[in-house]
Amino acid sequence: MAVYTSNILVNTDTDFTQVFTLENADTNSALNLTGYDVKAQMRKHPSSSGVTTFTSSILSAAAGQIQIGLSTSQTADLKEGRYLYDVVITDTSSVMTRVVEGTALVSKGVTR
Repeated sequence: MAVYTSNILVNTDTDFTQVFTLENADTNSALNLTGYDVKAQMRKHPSSSGVTTFTSSILSAAAGQIQIGLSTSQTADLKEGRYLYDVVITDTSSVMTRVVEGTALVSKGVTR
């Protein structure tokens, strides 16, 4: 399975959500995620000990839809700048696959 690259924008002091629809590379149809788990994290660089963990869930297993999110309190603690993130799914055989990766630009708003 190819890794999909998607850059995201996270505004501080707000809720953040992003939905991804995964496809089966062989059939171009939705990847059935029945029985899968999903997790996602964001770091300044791959070896950084500081980590922000997204709330991750499967919205529709049959439609291949997953969602990642951060709460207002999580985004309030973020410093402005560029981060790296990825989304990993684990199948029923405990095989982990990175399905989405990219940069997350954290932007601080000016209106209070």
